[in-house]
Amino acid sequence: MQPNTSDNPFSEHTLRQVASDARRALLRGRYCIERSQVERFRCVEDQQETDHSFGRQLWYFEGLGVDELDRRIRVYGVVEYGIQYGLHELVEDGVFDAMEQRERFRHIYHGGGIGPSWRIPLQRLLLTAVAAVIASLLAYSALRWLAK
Repeated sequence: MQPNTSDNPFSEHTLRQVASDARRALLRGRYCIERSQVERFRCVEDQQETDHSFGRQLWYFEGLGVDELDRRIRVYGVVEYGIQYGLHELVEDGVFDAMEQRERFRHIYHGGGIGPSWRIPLQRLLLTAVAAVIASLLAYSALRWLAK
């Protein structure tokens, strides 16, 4: 596994910790830890700790995961740390099947919300039901108003 950390010189301890947490994320994602591998990782966000705020780091990793059916799957992972008093504390980790899913995590990481999607059938049904109820209430109110 090769870290891609050309911009910032990270300590060996930090790189070992990221590698360890990336493997743990694979295990939490239900991949076989003995046969799966992390191929490379890199720091994509590095907010240094200051006197007034804690720091944080966001690391990406790529690798091959082997699932319980012995399938080799390309995986895209993320490991997030909070930096408090110089110590890296694991905040979140995850493994995704597609880079787009990982980028969605990053969007949420930056405070972006998840908006409704027309691709999800349940959300379409909910929106249709709400629109039908509102239309029914408006029609009922209009009929009552006209009847007076």
